[in-house]
Amino acid sequence: MSEVKNPALYGDGLVKIDWVKRFMPVCGELEKAYAKEKPFQGLTIAMCIHLEAKTARLALLLRDAGAKVVVTGSNPLSTQDDVAAALEHEGLEVFAWRGETSEEYERNLQCLLSFNPDLILDDGFDLTTMLVERFPQKVGKVIGVTEETTTGLIRARNMAKAGKLPFPVMAVNDARVKHLFDNRYGTGESSVYSFMHNTNLLIGGKTFVVAGFGFVGRGIAEKLRGLGAKVIVTEVDPVKALEAHAEGFTVMSMDEACQVGEVFITATGNTGVIREEHFLKMKDGAILGNAGHFNVEVDVEALEKLAQDTYEARPNIMGYRMPNGKVLFLIAEGRLMNLAAGQGHPAEIMDLSFAAQFLSLKYLMDSKGTLQPQVLLVPAEIDEEVARIKLGSLGIKIDQLSRSQEEYLNRW
Repeated sequence: MSEVKNPALYGDGLVKIDWVKRFMPVCGELEKAYAKEKPFQGLTIAMCIHLEAKTARLALLLRDAGAKVVVTGSNPLSTQDDVAAALEHEGLEVFAWRGETSEEYERNLQCLLSFNPDLILDDGFDLTTMLVERFPQKVGKVIGVTEETTTGLIRARNMAKAGKLPFPVMAVNDARVKHLFDNRYGTGESSVYSFMHNTNLLIGGKTFVVAGFGFVGRGIAEKLRGLGAKVIVTEVDPVKALEAHAEGFTVMSMDEACQVGEVFITATGNTGVIREEHFLKMKDGAILGNAGHFNVEVDVEALEKLAQDTYEARPNIMGYRMPNGKVLFLIAEGRLMNLAAGQGHPAEIMDLSFAAQFLSLKYLMDSKGTLQPQVLLVPAEIDEEVARIKLGSLGIKIDQLSRSQEEYLNRW
């Protein structure tokens, strides 16, 4: 029943999965702990996620813990076809391929919902939103959802505010072992890698504009500065803008920054961050990339309308000739550059995030019927368990509080 581009690619995908498994020791420990117990036996878990080697590792971990796992991609350009073929070869139901049309992407989401999942692992909240809005008759079976991204949690919290959230959603993105590492180090490093790989250009000495100074934006800004770039930060939050200033970054409005920047990377989770008026003021040869979940931060539609002509400048990079004769370059259609035109986060980073995902799904299952339909924080015990396993794999020992220290901290 699976639909993948080329099932014959499974061997290459298995090689990729085997490689990342070696660098994901926390998931390895969870596999040892739960493969025999099989806590998810009899349950169907639907995964809507960027389908590449690290996420495949998580899918197989859930399968080995007893679940029936059905998978699709959370972005039309982030699926790696050999990895999708590998998961199909391993007996999972997979509906994903790179280059899906919008209609195909939606149809693949519907395919997952046809399995009537008990648990959902979402990345961007597209699958959950479709379920609630278009298939309300299937909602009652769902125990809960785990959400991987900042963008997805914005949508989840808005759904809850509107009184439309029918089940608990675990804010995995907000777990300390996720956002302190994945958003900052993972997106920072993988987005900078994507720029370097796709452009083959120097970072040192260039002026980069990073839109947004949340954990993703600051991670990108810090990595760029470490490689010698001149970094400008744009923000709408005065506190974050002041923080960026205190960190030593130049802070400007986008209207100012668009005139001096050479490379622009958006990381806000919002729409229309770089717009028509900015395109027309940019330098000839300016490069645009997006590290946010959806391809709405750079107004691609406006860019295409403005362009006198377009051409493929390099693989994953399109050139747009403006009415003023200048050419702007866009990476990966304005989709998230670290996955649509890159390898995604390092395996060691995703090991932490996906261990938190696994334990959060188990928490939802174990707490069935006791949780309110709202967005919930990941329990501190899960954060600490993941961190302890990771420290152990690194051979790092830490101190423990004595009884007197614990008593002191609990005084008032």
